[in-house]
Amino acid sequence: MRVVVIGGGILGAVAAYSLLRAKAEVTLLDRAHDGRATQAGAGIVCPWTTRYEGEALYAMLHGGATAYPDLIAALAEDGETDLGYARVGTLSAPEDPALLDTIEPLVRRRATASPMAGAITRLTAAEAQRLFPAMAPRAALHVEGGARVDGRRLCAALHRAIARRGGTLRQGLAELMMEGDRLRGARLDGAAIEADAVILAAGAWAPDVLAPVGLRLAVEPQRGQILHLRLEGTDTAAWPVLYPMTSHYLLTFEGGRVVVGATRETGSGFDLRVTAAGLAEVLATALSAAPGLAVATHIETRIGFRPMSPDGRPLLGTVPGLPGLVLANGLGPSGLTISPFAGAIAARLALGEAPPLDLAPYDPLRR
Repeated sequence: MRVVVIGGGILGAVAAYSLLRAKAEVTLLDRAHDGRATQAGAGIVCPWTTRYEGEALYAMLHGGATAYPDLIAALAEDGETDLGYARVGTLSAPEDPALLDTIEPLVRRRATASPMAGAITRLTAAEAQRLFPAMAPRAALHVEGGARVDGRRLCAALHRAIARRGGTLRQGLAELMMEGDRLRGARLDGAAIEADAVILAAGAWAPDVLAPVGLRLAVEPQRGQILHLRLEGTDTAAWPVLYPMTSHYLLTFEGGRVVVGATRETGSGFDLRVTAAGLAEVLATALSAAPGLAVATHIETRIGFRPMSPDGRPLLGTVPGLPGLVLANGLGPSGLTISPFAGAIAARLALGEAPPLDLAPYDPLRR
């Protein structure tokens, strides 16, 4: 079976990789837009502490987290181990400790049904600081199974594994190729690529691909500004993710790298700028939660355009009346968490297989 995947971020790359492992013939097309969400995403993998409402969204978040071990193992078989993935734990540490009383029962209930969450422990301020020395003295809830991943490294590894398994990766402007009202594949810079199915996973740019065939995808870009700092001479590789229970977060990688973010700028369009207000917001929140970062060196600020759906749930499924087209989008700020699960589902749909859960809540053409 021949499948074209449009969009080379983490979601499209997982879909393409899953298809290749299922012995399909795959062409992955990518425009490599500046501001792709994968290239700027933080990479927090801890669904158990999420405060998002709705079981449908939680099912996707949990599915992504629990899919990671199999994806990591599969990539290791293909010689890819530099992914930035590690289960370092997560600290939920709000400024007001009363919030812990609110979230703790929910986290413990979710963890009971999900062994991957590991132990859930209420920590004193001193105990939490021993795990994340730069943080403010705050009580915290520690989730042992929380993880982080480097989106750029993971995506690059997937691209290498795709090529190693015989997939074709091409860069340029992709569009759907129609014959009357039938989908025949895709075109790349005008050149035809015939296929039995097409997965459109082009993030915030997907509406432009669908518009010529009369379909409207309700997704829009949300700008996120995210800062990368370095604590010189400090081993931060095993520090847990720090979640102040706001829309912001802090996580660390090897070499003293600390990632702090992020703004959530709805209505931004594709404005690829670092703004004074964005920097001020992220730094103020970061230094409030972790004053020890005041001495850190600023390395870079990244911009990503999250593909946001109207209600926060993913846009995932097939299109009635247009056989062979699979839409995979709308992961918002949770793309790096959900993609191992959603990408694999998109691959199954393209192969004509049943998904592992009811996709009605994720109808990609809902309003």
